[in-house]
Amino acid sequence: MHLAYPAVLAALLFCVGLYGVLARRNAILVLMSVELMLNAVNLNLVAFDVWLRDALHAGQALTLFTIAIAAAEIGIGLAIVLMVYRNRGTADVDRLRDTAETPESTDEKAEAAA
Repeated sequence: MHLAYPAVLAALLFCVGLYGVLARRNAILVLMSVELMLNAVNLNLVAFDVWLRDALHAGQALTLFTIAIAAAEIGIGLAIVLMVYRNRGTADVDRLRDTAETPESTDEKAEAAA
């Protein structure tokens, strides 16, 4: 098997995922793009493991670890997105910046409490 075919496919997947992370505003689509990027890494790990004919299959073992981390990441990420959507009514990443407290608003709260 030529190494170029899976490497090119992984590069294309990674580029599509990177574009999705940089260009999308919806948090769920950003998480899906991160998953695409992780799948591109997994494809490279398995392809290089087969190409190198590793006796320990370290690339495949690391791929399983990456899949487990990706599953945990998507579970926690979706929980955060759902809580933000319930509180704010939107999953727009640009509007999430408004949730951070500014120093002026904390000063006003301290003055109001006193």
